[in-house]
Amino acid sequence: MSSEKEKEINMDSIPLFDYLKQAIPVEDLRDYSSVRRIGSIDFVKGVAIVFIMIAHTGGAWLDSTWVFIYGIGFTFLDILGPSLFIFLSALSVVFSIRRKKGILPEKVIRNRIFSRGIMIIVIAIIFNIISIEFTIEGYSFPATLWGWNILMFIGASQIFSYYALKLSKISRAVIGMFIIFTSDTIRLWLYQGKEAGDVIITILHYIIVSPSPMTPLLPWLSICFLASIFGEYMYEAMIGGTKKDYIKLFRTFLYWGIFLVLAGIFLGSNGYVTGGFTNNELPLNEYPFMELLKVMQTQSLFPEITYPGMWEFLIRGRLPNMIYNLGAALLLIAISFYFIDIKRKMNNFISMMNYYGKVSLSLFLLHFIFITLFLYSFNLVVFIFVCFGYIGFWGFLMYVWNEFYGGAGSPEWLMVQVGRIGQKTGETVKKEIRIIEGEIKETVNKIKREHDKGSKE
Repeated sequence: MSSEKEKEINMDSIPLFDYLKQAIPVEDLRDYSSVRRIGSIDFVKGVAIVFIMIAHTGGAWLDSTWVFIYGIGFTFLDILGPSLFIFLSALSVVFSIRRKKGILPEKVIRNRIFSRGIMIIVIAIIFNIISIEFTIEGYSFPATLWGWNILMFIGASQIFSYYALKLSKISRAVIGMFIIFTSDTIRLWLYQGKEAGDVIITILHYIIVSPSPMTPLLPWLSICFLASIFGEYMYEAMIGGTKKDYIKLFRTFLYWGIFLVLAGIFLGSNGYVTGGFTNNELPLNEYPFMELLKVMQTQSLFPEITYPGMWEFLIRGRLPNMIYNLGAALLLIAISFYFIDIKRKMNNFISMMNYYGKVSLSLFLLHFIFITLFLYSFNLVVFIFVCFGYIGFWGFLMYVWNEFYGGAGSPEWLMVQVGRIGQKTGETVKKEIRIIEGEIKETVNKIKREHDKGSKE
């Protein structure tokens, strides 16, 4: 009997709870959502989580004189925010499914994806209860359970991407672009119906847009369809493994990234202010990202510089912004892919960003813990030192947590446990399939023997 079969039998013989008590290798914690052999993905994810931490602490810690820096930075660098994370999440789903295709039954693959997605959604619901209760008026429990924050959509994107992969690339492209180009009209209809007091439309608005419309279903659903296309291109390049395959992938991402960025800027060059739902106004409760315009307008150091409005391609959730952000995500991945995976560049900064990318889910949740310590207290210089010290603190804490305590209880640890349950289930299913195949084979042989015996008689 081979060692692989012995390992499988041992796995099947271990009770589930005893199996989950076994120590999780540190590498599994680091790589649970990583696209293996593509180091640039973790790097981009690390840069994104560091930016998110800087943005959130900047909005909370900068004093009234300097908070406009937060408004400007967040507005122009939102390309490193939720849209990029969801794009990367969809890429990871493509790799998870394609790697296991033909190895595990389809049902097991589906259950793994769904389990991870639902686990992240549960974490997002807990996050909603706290955040919506204290930041959005007019909603109380249980209405605060639902809200399209970044975690909620990352979890949902796991499930959406699974079904998107069942379609052809052309079908996904058509559906994704259709969602983008119809979302503004649908959201206008939902908003007007809600304001008019229509109960059914109000319920639809609550489901599709939610009390916290930071990453609402429309137009963000489009990312799952479009990102899965580029995820397959990346997977095919990884399977090919040659430099020619990698160069071709780099050019695909680069050219499409440039095209989509320019298209987004062209379509969204008009300016908007907060107000109603008119040609140059958008309601703040429907597009809360517009709050940053008010923050930018607080700057008094340079009176000659004014901010009369916000370009539409920068307003999160609008049609041009979705196209612009998708292009920016492709450009960021392409540039990182070129230097890290093609040119094989590696230094301490890249290694650090890679690590931050691997523990990004934990960092996103944990960095809120002490964010109220220094409310509106720092000028720009002090903030820079304190903020990077804060980021370093959480990175060091995650290193100690994972290396010396096995990461027990962290979001990554929970994701790995969910995956291990799926793995154990998968091995059991494969064993049952082999038993059934053996029984069928034995039945066929028995019938054949009886037939041969009858023929002789």
